[in-house]
Amino acid sequence: MTIDANIKILVADDSGTMRLMFKQILKQAGFENLVMAVNGDDGIKKVKEENPDLVISDWNMPVKDGLEFLQWLRSQEKYKTLPFIMATAQADKGQQIAIMEAGGNGHVPKPFDAEQIKAGILKAFAPETKKLDNTKHRKMIDNKVELTVAHIQITDHLVLGALKHRIETGEVTPKYFDLKTDKQGGWNPIQDGLENGQIDCAFVLAPIAMDLFAYDAPIKLVLLAHKNGSTFVRSRRYDPRFDSLQSFYKYKVVDIPHKMSVHHMLAHQFLRELGLKPGVPGKEAINVRFEVVPPIKMPGIMLENEDVAGFMVAEPIATKAMVSEIGNLEFISSLRWKDHPCCIVAMQNDFIDKFPDAAQEFVSLLIETGKYIENDKIRASNIGVNFLDPDGTIGLKPEVLQRVFSQPMAIKMDDLYPIIEDFDKIQKYMHDVMGIGRMIDLEKFVYTGFADKRCQP
Repeated sequence: MTIDANIKILVADDSGTMRLMFKQILKQAGFENLVMAVNGDDGIKKVKEENPDLVISDWNMPVKDGLEFLQWLRSQEKYKTLPFIMATAQADKGQQIAIMEAGGNGHVPKPFDAEQIKAGILKAFAPETKKLDNTKHRKMIDNKVELTVAHIQITDHLVLGALKHRIETGEVTPKYFDLKTDKQGGWNPIQDGLENGQIDCAFVLAPIAMDLFAYDAPIKLVLLAHKNGSTFVRSRRYDPRFDSLQSFYKYKVVDIPHKMSVHHMLAHQFLRELGLKPGVPGKEAINVRFEVVPPIKMPGIMLENEDVAGFMVAEPIATKAMVSEIGNLEFISSLRWKDHPCCIVAMQNDFIDKFPDAAQEFVSLLIETGKYIENDKIRASNIGVNFLDPDGTIGLKPEVLQRVFSQPMAIKMDDLYPIIEDFDKIQKYMHDVMGIGRMIDLEKFVYTGFADKRCQP
């Protein structure tokens, strides 16, 4: 099915930055007939005036939020079938279910790109589109199973790139699997791939995988991807002669890469300790606003928007921003939580059950490759540039990665053994303090059997 590029789309979002991003991304997707609204009430007014063909709304907005906006539309006979997409930072599965139960036609979690929003629009207009067949048809090459592993362009996933390099150069030759890496533009396709079974394995934010598991995704955590490795960058607009940290961040925006992330958790803790009330716009009063934006866009957004006081992100984006004098260091994550987990290696139960030798060999080689990285940071930096930025879109240089690795208490890859208590700390803070996610049985989610054969805590 094709969608008329001239359809009128109403976009409701209270953030000026996000409305600008909507315009840019929708234009890239081929849609330019747009009407903008600043909250649900304004959205209702614009729906009546403009008679749009589609509504795309944020969830967390003051006055009337996106869910209330959707509920109002569905209560009116005239708008019962008006296609409605929630494009929001509410990326956890519970919120997705609430959207569909309220009559939404789709959900596109932030951060998203043109391809993802276009797919969401197509789905909203074609609800009869068949779902993917969850049966994974894996290739066998020379009696080795093809193992597809998804990742994004961050240093946290370098151990996968280094393993790929070692295989391609003939330094190691897996006996049971043939490695296929799958570079994705963001977390959403990785989340979808793990949920629908089309990805065998992924390097992914731990809270994303935990949330998927809470809603019965058949996956297990088999290894850490790294320890430490994230950085909070403060805007250079901060002037200590006039600003305290509390006054500087108050009524400002802090960007994070995903709602379900350790970055969100650590930034939330830091801002609360300053006596602030961080969160997303809604019913509860806040004085620091979190916005979810693509990591690669964070430095540029902060440079151009004085309302953005800082961002927390994985490397090498943070260090590159500081080298470029866009921002200054607020803190590195390991200073707040030494040797904390962040991204993990999540694997499909089906792959583990059918190919245990391949799963064991893959985990063992990752553990070995983590030590390989730690033993030669210069070599690892060169590998990292080729793996993380093969097309030069980030502008990554080996010197930037060397600086990342040289930081005290920097990212670590020589100990990838998962500690269950660490994930319990994450889920308790996010659930009990931040009010997001579900508590899960970590004994069933974290599988250390493969790691136990190669490393110990």
